[in-house]
Amino acid sequence: MTAKLISFSNPINTNLNSNSNCDNNNESLEDLVCYCARVSNPSNQNITDNNKNDKLLRYLITNLHWSPFEMVSICLEIVTTRDIARQILRHRSFSFQEFSQRYAVVDSSFEVRECRLQDMKNRQNSIKLVKDGTGHECDIQNKQLIDEWREKQTEIFEKVRDTYDWAINNGIAKEQARAILPEGNTPSRMYMNGTLRSWIHYIQLRSGNGTQEEHRIIAIECAKAIGPIFPMITEFVSI
Repeated sequence: MTAKLISFSNPINTNLNSNSNCDNNNESLEDLVCYCARVSNPSNQNITDNNKNDKLLRYLITNLHWSPFEMVSICLEIVTTRDIARQILRHRSFSFQEFSQRYAVVDSSFEVRECRLQDMKNRQNSIKLVKDGTGHECDIQNKQLIDEWREKQTEIFEKVRDTYDWAINNGIAKEQARAILPEGNTPSRMYMNGTLRSWIHYIQLRSGNGTQEEHRIIAIECAKAIGPIFPMITEFVSI
């Protein structure tokens, strides 16, 4: 599960490309947000002092003045499973372009899903059986459950892969063959484009504890991808 920067708003006014908080001085959105926020104060629009701009950004956020953050856009490439992609698509302030299983043959690799137990007190939560990825913290019964869950997924993968390949090789339409693919195990690639305001709220919401872990990982990866062009984004990661 990954997130990669594809594009972002870049000012034509070269006086704005000076934010030393960024690795590349031509890749900062902070000055651009501040430039737009100062629309009613033209004599100070080209201020690129990091301290002053940082103070302005925090003032805007604290007082919920979000419109300047809507003046810039960011597009990320996200790779995740299709069930998590369905959750992401619910964020309707974004625009999306996703890999189509109707037009292209699906890669034969599948993602094995972690064995977690249902939290009976909180239906939004699941309980991890292995904290360090080694299995050493599991008792024998849980270790057996983890192994069986993996084996059963693998069995399904083999059957689905053989059936899907058979369907494609025998001329069955991709739009029909895709019906057998397990949504929670099939990788998908999508482009997600939105304003900085949308990204801030998405990351703040989806990096929190109420989000499914796989989706939370994507939100954190999105923050990492945006960080080089808007360093303040990491402050909105909820965990």
